[in-house]
Amino acid sequence: MKRVKQIVKFIVFGALAAVLFALGFGKELFAEKAYDLGLKDVAKIVLVICIVLAAEALLQFILSFLKPNNHRVRTVVTLSSNLVRYAAGLAIIIVVLTLAGVNVPTILAGLGIVALVVGFAAESLIADMVTGFFILMDNQYNVGDIIEVDGFRGVVTNIGIRTTSLTDTGGNVKIVNNSEMKNILNRSDFTSRAVVDFSIPYETDLAALEAKIPALLEKIFAENGEVFTAVPEYMGVQELGDSAVVLRFIAEVGEKDIYSGTRALNRALLLGFRGIGVECPFTQVDVHSK
Repeated sequence: MKRVKQIVKFIVFGALAAVLFALGFGKELFAEKAYDLGLKDVAKIVLVICIVLAAEALLQFILSFLKPNNHRVRTVVTLSSNLVRYAAGLAIIIVVLTLAGVNVPTILAGLGIVALVVGFAAESLIADMVTGFFILMDNQYNVGDIIEVDGFRGVVTNIGIRTTSLTDTGGNVKIVNNSEMKNILNRSDFTSRAVVDFSIPYETDLAALEAKIPALLEKIFAENGEVFTAVPEYMGVQELGDSAVVLRFIAEVGEKDIYSGTRALNRALLLGFRGIGVECPFTQVDVHSK
């Protein structure tokens, strides 16, 4: 849908620019003269805006096809898309002022004090942009990484000049200013572990069960190889509960599969233990009467 909008935008503004060129408004577009913004001059300004927006739409359309697997390259593509958008806006402003007869270089040279005032007023904006630059250079995180910021865990879906967007497993999107991206935990740097505590009845022959567990775990890995990166491990007796013996199992998974891996291991252990005659216990209450 996004690509369709971009190509429609390119066609619309490109066609409008072509019509204006055909009508002769592209002649002497940047002639050195002062403009009083007559009808023809307004048409030339519209022509420039159409050209810039058409070019921006075309570049965004091309960038939308770049889906590299490398997270670093995806970050550069995402940031490039943001830069194209900002550059298009800046180009329109400069060109329109130039066509209106404004001496842009002279004005920029005389904006020292104004720039200083604006700089203080836009301190947070500048901080966001500078921090975004260093995030990219230091390779702290990239698009596609799973990170945790202030208790929010999600996938980095976009790194812009000012903000970073995170999406959690529920589809919730959190947008954080780059200057606020502090104390980041990048969970994509290492494999994660799904931990499962599984209860068995006290009357179970633990020694006999433990002898069967290695083969069971090999079978579980063979059936769930797309989730687990290695054969799950049996860690031993974790707890002696009120009504059951609690066994602990762990399985190495990618961070994106941390929750699905836990669910898969729970299901596989339940079915596997039932297959060898071990059922999950239920809470038991002893009642004594006199």
